[in-house]
Order: sequence, then C-alpha cells, then structure tokens
Amino acid sequence: MNVAVVLFTCDLRLHDHPPLRAALAGGRQVVPLFVRDPAVDRAGFAAPNRLAFLADCLRDLDAGLRERGGRLVVRHGDTVEEVCRVAAETDAAEVHLAAEVSAFGQRRERRLRGALEAQGRALHVHDAVTTAVPPGAVTPASSGHFAVFTPYFRRWSQQTLRGPLAAPRAVPVPDGPASEPLPSREKLSGVAPALAPGGEGEGRRRLAGWLRTGVTAYADRHDDLAGDGTSRLSPHLHFGTLSPVEIVHRARRRGGPGAEAFVRQLAWRDFHRQVLFARPAAAHADYRSRDDRWRSGRAAAEDAEAWRQGRTGHPVVDAAMRQLLHEGWMHNRGRLLVASFLTKTLYIDWRVGAEHFLRHLVDGDLANNQLNWQWVAGTGTDTRPNRVLSPVAQGRRLDPDGAYVRRWLPELADALDAAGVTGAAVHEPWKLPESVRERSGYPAPVVGLADGLARFRQARGLE
Repeated sequence: MNVAVVLFTCDLRLHDHPPLRAALAGGRQVVPLFVRDPAVDRAGFAAPNRLAFLADCLRDLDAGLRERGGRLVVRHGDTVEEVCRVAAETDAAEVHLAAEVSAFGQRRERRLRGALEAQGRALHVHDAVTTAVPPGAVTPASSGHFAVFTPYFRRWSQQTLRGPLAAPRAVPVPDGPASEPLPSREKLSGVAPALAPGGEGEGRRRLAGWLRTGVTAYADRHDDLAGDGTSRLSPHLHFGTLSPVEIVHRARRRGGPGAEAFVRQLAWRDFHRQVLFARPAAAHADYRSRDDRWRSGRAAAEDAEAWRQGRTGHPVVDAAMRQLLHEGWMHNRGRLLVASFLTKTLYIDWRVGAEHFLRHLVDGDLANNQLNWQWVAGTGTDTRPNRVLSPVAQGRRLDPDGAYVRRWLPELADALDAAGVTGAAVHEPWKLPESVRERSGYPAPVVGLADGLARFRQARGLE
C-alpha cells in the first residue's frame, strides 16, 4: 500500500500544494484525482462560465503532471464513491485533500472519512490550502468566529503563515486507474464572449505581471471603474490555481501601500470563509435578520429582469451588469453598486441577486458571493446595515468622465457623442434633452432614486 490518492477540488495547481507534497512523502506513488460530482450540478453550481474555466484548469493541471511523469485521473460520479473506488483499485493507504468551509464540503469530508475508515484507509485533511489563515485559527474570546472584519483583520495580520511549497519535480502515478477524457470549453454553450482563460500557468503569469506593474498603484486605483486597476486574480483564487498563502507572501515582499491594500482584500476572503465555516446556513439564510418583507409580484419581477439585463435606466448599474454578461466577471466596486441598487433601491431579496451572480460569475464563490451580498443588503456583517449607495454619486466619483459607462452602454454613448455631450452628464441621462434620450433608445429609470430610498427607509422602519 505504497500509494496515496490526492483529491483535487478547489486547489487545481502544483505549486504550494500541501496535500500533494504530503502524499508524495516517503517515495509513494500518487493518484491525482478530480471528480465531477453530479451533486454540484444539482445544486446549481455548474454554470457555463465556471465549467469553461474549470476545463482550462484541468487541462493545465494534467499538462503540468505529465511534465513530471504523471497524469490527472478524472472521474464522474459521487465523490465519496469514486474516491473509494480509485483507492481500492490502486490499494492506496491514504487520501489527502484540502479542508472545506461550506456545509456541502464539510458533509462530504465526514462521509469520505467514514467510508475510507471502513476500508482500512486514512483520510488526511490539510488546512491553509484554499485560505491563507484556516477558518478556526483566529477566533474571539466570546464566540466561535469574528462577526466584524476590523478586529478579525488585526488578529489575521498577526498570524505566522506557513512557507510556500515548491512544485514537485516528479509525480509518479501508478498504472491502472482509468480516466475519463478531459473536458473542453469548446464543447460548452452559454459561455461569456470575453471569458478569461483559466489554468495555473495563466494564473501565475497574471500574478507575476500584477506584482510587477499593477499592485503599486492598487491603493489609489482599486475603485477606478474604467481604469480597472484590480488584479483580476479572483477566478484563480476560486479554482485554486493560485495559492493565497503564496500570494500574501509575495505581496508582502513587494511592500508598499498598494500591496498592503491588496493583502487586506485577501483577508476579507478569509474572513468570509471563517463566517461560513461557523455559520453554514448563511449561504441561504440571513446572518442577521432585519425582518425584511422583500418586494414580490409582477412589478418586482420586471424590475429584477431589467436589473439582470442592464436595462434599469441607471447607467453605472447597467454598465456593470453588462460587463458581467460579456466577461463573466465584474469590477468589485460595480458588484457593490449593483447589489445595493437591487436590495435597497429596488428592495428585492438579496438571494435573487446572489443567484444571478452565481449563474454568471467565473469566480462565483459561495462564501464571498453570499456573504458579500448579505453585507450589502444589511443582513450580514456590515455594521452600517442601512447604508445606500447612490448610483449617481458613486458614478461621478468612480467614473468621473463616464468612460466605464460609455464602454458598456454604446447606445447611450453614441447618442451623447452625436449631441456633443461629454463628461459626467452620462450618469443622469434623464436630465438630457428628450431628443438625445430618444435617439439612444436607452430606457427611462425603473425607479427614481428618491422614491427607492423612501421605500427602503419605510420598509426598514427608519421613518
């Protein structure tokens, strides 16, 4: 039994991979295994954009393993059953995998441990693979998890991170375990036209470029919608083609205000994971109920559909929503704006927005997505649950010359250009001459901002 199985999940890389390095210890052969579990599809997480990115990641992982004398084994079926089947086929003594934070992942881990122990095999679960700091490593004295980011971040920053691990030079894989063909994004439909490529190689190239030329200005430019001064590393963090531990180490070595601000965002990612780990129900239930009676019925459904299509009549909101449909990604500040608009200006349930994001975001991560939506909706960990972000004020601040809106709303841009209208006027098209509005074909606002604010304040009992 000199064989170990490594179950890859959201850690599709060879660099800084503790489960893989532990499995290879002592000269063991290793079965690198990925299981396409139908339960993931049934739960609604098999979105085309993520399936396409996943296909890239698996192909890149297989190529990296083959360069080291190995290969990736892909199976389809229940994860526990397939892992046990592969372990039996190869007489593997142990299985290694990264720790999970979701309720689904934790249940799967418990099932797998029981099934393997019944076969006389061991399961080894590794922390700090998909997070920089494990969920349970930083806790307050009064409860099992931090509910406010700032004190969490102070403690998080004091933690000593493990050192990054080099990619193994060789990965010997035993003969025998059969693999299904690797998936391909070319065979998928419904993929965003400008979806970015996936894979560890692409992630490491992007990280190197970001640390070399982008991170220095991050503190000043991370809110610039048109300038897009963000790293765009979130899909690679979601699929684990990059290690958060390695990223934090490298960013801290780079140093400076930009790197510090960037590391803070990685801490936010860990913060949401420790919340979800402690409160798995927060994936679908209010973390802190505000007794909301969200709008429903035909009018609310029509407003929600206008929001999904980027046709609300509020330019910066619509621009961000169209970016999502075209790229499968959205600028972080845009995410906050469109979430505030849906939950507070339209007063529609945050779960409606979270579902749409998970359907389209290539980095559609359960912890970050659901808990950020709750933060904006005021049902989560935000200490100011009733704040409302004005699309006009935010648009003027984050897109002062209207370049972001013009990029994603070409019909409005063309009409403005024809009329000689420039600058921030793009953020209030309802103030433009009627002839310009008609020429653009851009819709009137689904709701006035003052009316939306009044409705929200009344619903929350603030008036």
